[in-house]
Amino acid sequence: MSPPLDQLLSEIRRCRLCVPHLPLGPRPIVRASRRARLLIAGQAPGTRVHASGIPWQDRSGERLRQWLDLSPAQFYDERGIAIVPMGFCYPGRDARGGDLPPRPECAAAWHHRLMALLPAVELMLTIGQYAIAWHLGDARKASLTETVAAFRDYLPGCLPLPHPSWRTGGWERRNTWFAADVLPELRRRVRAVIEQ
Repeated sequence: MSPPLDQLLSEIRRCRLCVPHLPLGPRPIVRASRRARLLIAGQAPGTRVHASGIPWQDRSGERLRQWLDLSPAQFYDERGIAIVPMGFCYPGRDARGGDLPPRPECAAAWHHRLMALLPAVELMLTIGQYAIAWHLGDARKASLTETVAAFRDYLPGCLPLPHPSWRTGGWERRNTWFAADVLPELRRRVRAVIEQ
């Protein structure tokens, strides 16, 4: 008999809840292990990730790995890092050409059950407004910028981050404290967790 986490991941990968709303069809993308000590909670896969089936295998992922100071081999080691986006499938594009929000059915159906089967997680990175809203709820500040600036309020268990898309370049230039204060602490804590 398969362990409960393996059974749940198998169910998730067969999920068809949002089929009518998914322009490229369902392809749930999630990685998890009961041994994972770091949880990366992002938003939803983009088109490149949908095509490859590998989370964060795009430019946003490159920037995220730079922020974390992790090699691809370290980043994709499921024994240490779980990757659980708010929406497991690519949600499509809005009228302006940006990605739509993660489908709400996904988190409602799967996240509580999945989180309960990840007992070793010591640090969760909530990446982008949707992950921050779900995981921090009323504890988040009025804006993403304020929430990220107050990152120490959520430690040691959680560290909120902006989404590492190309749009974040301008945000980083305007908020120099991110590189000066957040990134060194982020890298220190990630290393401490995954190198145990």
